[in-house]
Amino acid sequence: MCGIVAFVDNEKPQIKDQLIQKMKDRIIHRGPDAEGQYVDDDVALGFRRLSFIDVKSGNQPIFNEDSSKAIEFNGEIYNFEELREELISKGHTFKTHADTEVILHGYEEWGKDVVNKLRGMFGFVIWDFKTKEMFGARDHFGIKPLYYAKMNGTFFVGSEIKAFLDHPNFKKELNKEALKPYMTFQYPVTQETFFKGVYRLPEGHYFTYKDGQFEMTQYWDENFEPEDETFDEAVNKIDEVVKNSVKAHTFADKGIKVGSFLSAGVDSSLVTALMRPDNTFSIGFDSTYDETKQARELAAKMGLKNTDEKLTNEEAFHAFPMIQYYLDEPDSNPSVVPLYFLNKLAKDNGYKALLSGEGADELFAGYIDYGFNTKVKFIRWVTDQLKKMPRERRYKFAKWLDGKHFHGQEHMYRNLAPARDTFIGQAYIFSPEEAADYLQPEFDCGPSIADILNPLFDKMEDKDIDEVAKKQYVDLHRFMPGDICLKADKMSMANSVEIRVPLLDKEVMKVAETTPTKYLFNYKDTKWAFRMAANRHLPEEWATRPKMGFPTPVRAWLREKKYYQEVRELFEQDFVKEFFDQEKLLKLADDNFEGKVDGRRKIWTIYTFLTWYKLYFIDNFKPDESGIDRAQKAATTEV
Repeated sequence: MCGIVAFVDNEKPQIKDQLIQKMKDRIIHRGPDAEGQYVDDDVALGFRRLSFIDVKSGNQPIFNEDSSKAIEFNGEIYNFEELREELISKGHTFKTHADTEVILHGYEEWGKDVVNKLRGMFGFVIWDFKTKEMFGARDHFGIKPLYYAKMNGTFFVGSEIKAFLDHPNFKKELNKEALKPYMTFQYPVTQETFFKGVYRLPEGHYFTYKDGQFEMTQYWDENFEPEDETFDEAVNKIDEVVKNSVKAHTFADKGIKVGSFLSAGVDSSLVTALMRPDNTFSIGFDSTYDETKQARELAAKMGLKNTDEKLTNEEAFHAFPMIQYYLDEPDSNPSVVPLYFLNKLAKDNGYKALLSGEGADELFAGYIDYGFNTKVKFIRWVTDQLKKMPRERRYKFAKWLDGKHFHGQEHMYRNLAPARDTFIGQAYIFSPEEAADYLQPEFDCGPSIADILNPLFDKMEDKDIDEVAKKQYVDLHRFMPGDICLKADKMSMANSVEIRVPLLDKEVMKVAETTPTKYLFNYKDTKWAFRMAANRHLPEEWATRPKMGFPTPVRAWLREKKYYQEVRELFEQDFVKEFFDQEKLLKLADDNFEGKVDGRRKIWTIYTFLTWYKLYFIDNFKPDESGIDRAQKAATTEV
C-alpha cells in the first residue's frame, strides 16, 4: 500500500526534483516505510511506501528490463503470483517479487488489457520513456483512489488531491457545482471534485495521456444476469467464493501483522470467522453507541483475541477537522469518526493491515433502502408476491399506491415502483428544494439528481434487471466509490494502515451478479443467501442480526451545549455568508438544540463542508506533530 504522485510537463529536472519531493512529503502518511522518485525533462514520479510484499526490494518507481517503462502503484494484487509465473514462462525477467512489477511486465505483454487480468485493489501509472505516454488505471470498484488534473501546462495524477497543492502550476479553486449535490448525497458525488479542474478517475476505468491529450476508457462493469439455480446452490457458491477471497486477501510477507475489524454485524464477523486472525479490533462510544460488547462476545466464542476502545466525546468530536483534512473532500458520513480511530487503534497495536467487511451490502442486497420498509412479515410476503407481476402492471399498480395512506404502503410502493422514481442511494440529506433554500443563489447550481443518476439507470433500461439489482448497481457506482471506499482508504492511510476488503472482489462479484435477487432480498430479510452462508461459520444471532452501520453520537453531540456552541460559532463566522443564508442556518442549529426539530444530519453535513473549506481555503492547513489540536483550532478560530 502506497501513495503515488506524478506530473508531466517540460520544466527543468532540477525544479521537478524539488517539487516532487514536496508533493510526496504531503502524503507521507500513505507510506512512512520508504520513498522514491524519478525525474527527467518530461516527467516526475514520486512515491511513498507502506511495505507488505518483498519488503527489501519492492521500492518504486520500478523499471522494466530495458528501462523503457516505469511504474508507480498503490494497492494489492491478489493473483500476482499466478500472473508472475505466466509472464516468466513468456520470457519476462523479474528483478523483484513485488506485485507492482507484475503489472509492469503485464503491460508489456498484454498492453492495456492487463487491467482485465488483475484481481485486487489498485491505482497505478506507467510511463513509457520512448513514446512519452502515460497509462493509468483504477480498480474495478474504486477501492483505491486516483485523481488527475491539467493546469497551466502541467498534467497531475496521484493518490490524494493534497499532493498537488504544493506545485506552483496547480490552481486551488472551489468547484461551486459540487456543493449542492453534496448536500443531498452527503459525499462528493460529481466526477469533478470539490477542487475545480481536479477529477477522480472513475472505478473500472483506465486513461492515457500523450502530447497534452487525455483519453479515458471503461474496461469493466457489473453485469447482473441471475442464473437458474436452487437456494442451496446459491448459498454454496457464496460460501465457497467468500472463503477463497478471504484467504487471498490475508497474504503478506513474514513478520507483517494482518488483523481484522470486528463489529456486531454479520459482514466483519464472517470475515473474522474465516480468517481467524491473531487480533481483532473494535471501537465504540457509550452504551447507546457501542458494539464492543458484542464484538468481545463473538471473539470469545471463536477463541480469538479482541482489542477494543471506547472513545470519549471530547477526543472524537475534536478529531473531526483532522479527519476532514485527510479525506481531501468533505464527507459527512458520521462513520468516518469511529473508522479513523479504529485504524489508529490497530496501528497503535503494531498492525499494518486489516481485513474489513465493506461490500457485502452492495453485492448481496443488504440495505433496507432497497425496499425493506416494514417489520410486518405478512406485508413483506404479500409484497414479494406482487413483485411477480409483469413489469408494466407492477409499475401501474405502484403509481396507484403513490399517495395512498395505509400501513405497509411505503414498503409496497418502494418495492413495486421503478427504482428510478424512488432511489438515489444510501443517503438523502437535503432535497434539492431544501438545499436551494439554504444556499446563496451563486451556489444554487450543479448537476441535478437526474443528471447524476440517469446515466446509470439508462444503462440498465433495456436489460431484464429487477429493481433491487438496479439499486445495487447505482450504489456500486456512486455510494461505494464516493463514500464507502473513499473513507476506508483515507481513514486507514491517515494512520499508515491498509484496509483490505475481501467481500468487494471481482471473483465475489461474479457470484453476486448471478445470484437470483429472490434469494437475497426477500420477505425474510436483506442479503438472505449471504446470511445463510455466514450462518455456517457464525452463531445464528450474528448471521441474522439487523444491519446497524457504524453508530456515532452526532445527535447527542448537537444537543450537548458544549458541542452545539462550537458548531454554532463556526456557523456565525463571516465566510459562511458566502455560501449559505446564515440566519436560516443558525435557526436550524438552535431549533435542533432545543429539540424542536431533528436536524442533525443537515447540520452535520453543512458543518462538515465548512470545516473542510476553512482548513483548505482559508487556513491552508498542513499537519505537524500537534496535528489534531492545530486542525481543531483552525476550524474554530474566527477569520
